[in-house]
Amino acid sequence: MKSAAGEYAVVCGAGVLARLGAEIARLGKFSSVQVVTSEKVWRAVRKRVLRGLGKKWAVKVHQFDDAESAKSLKSVEEISRSLVRAGSDRGAVVIAVGGGVVGDVAGFAAASYLRGVALVQVPTTLVAQTDSAIGGKTGVNLPEGKNLVGAFYPPRLVLVDTETLATLPKREFRSGLAEVIKYGVIADSKLFVFLEKNFEKLLARDRPALEHVITRSVEIKAYVVSKDERESGLREILNFGHTFGHALESATEYRKYQHGEGVAWGMMAAALYGHEIGITPAGEASRIISLVRRLGELPRWPNVPVKRLIALMGSDKKVRGGRLRFVLSPKIGKASTFDARSPEKLELILRLTEGVAEAEPVIHE
Repeated sequence: MKSAAGEYAVVCGAGVLARLGAEIARLGKFSSVQVVTSEKVWRAVRKRVLRGLGKKWAVKVHQFDDAESAKSLKSVEEISRSLVRAGSDRGAVVIAVGGGVVGDVAGFAAASYLRGVALVQVPTTLVAQTDSAIGGKTGVNLPEGKNLVGAFYPPRLVLVDTETLATLPKREFRSGLAEVIKYGVIADSKLFVFLEKNFEKLLARDRPALEHVITRSVEIKAYVVSKDERESGLREILNFGHTFGHALESATEYRKYQHGEGVAWGMMAAALYGHEIGITPAGEASRIISLVRRLGELPRWPNVPVKRLIALMGSDKKVRGGRLRFVLSPKIGKASTFDARSPEKLELILRLTEGVAEAEPVIHE
């Protein structure tokens, strides 16, 4: 990965947590190791993380609630104060062990604490391994919208151990597959076809299939972010489905949907909206919606007024001059950002998406 702060490695594979200590040692000398995680994640991976770190460092652990509703400035403050009490100085390294919430909150804390200490990401969920842990975006939510406060702060290392997915709850795993679908839509038609043909294997957590899609997702994210680290152009395509999804999450106070579930709804809405305004051909929209439907049942579309959802979209980071913009796909494997048009069609799509999602998915072989 290339960043303004220098290059960093994404180490990906089964069992690579065993190399954690060796990989950190390659980065240089650190005065202390500070692990930021959640109680449930630490319970699942504690032994592997400590074994991988070895006995070279005295490890201090800081735990917080990793629910989406806890992705807040309050959590950043709690972690920062815990780091102070642990005696962390500027020579410390913060290791974020967990899913997207842990990575974002711990990353923002590392970016802010003493104006910046070294950060290592050890993602343990599919969403984090394929998306949020890579690229240097950290941040927290506000009541007014998602990820509105944060920093671009690249890690020194990302360690993706696919074995940590074995204990991931079914709902969280399927939520993560939504981000993998996104990569196929925006950047790789061959990946999308692979997903269409092998989705049942992925749902069963077939190791070769899973390692293939994780590695390919990481490659796509690395390419896009290396070209546009601060989301001034190309990187916006990574937000396919997110403008809709973030509005759903915000409207329900981050308590109803996991992030990938919001993105799943958002991708279906984006496919429909793209079709309605003449960007996405009908056949492509159908394939996107059908593949998303194979994730299984999603939490229902919220009982929120359409105008409220559109107002929440107004806080999206892609808004320019007060004008809504959406990432849409002209064909599978390609995506671009388009100014919103036909407000009446946008409202129509927001009313119809739930009904379309309830239709039986079509399996394209």
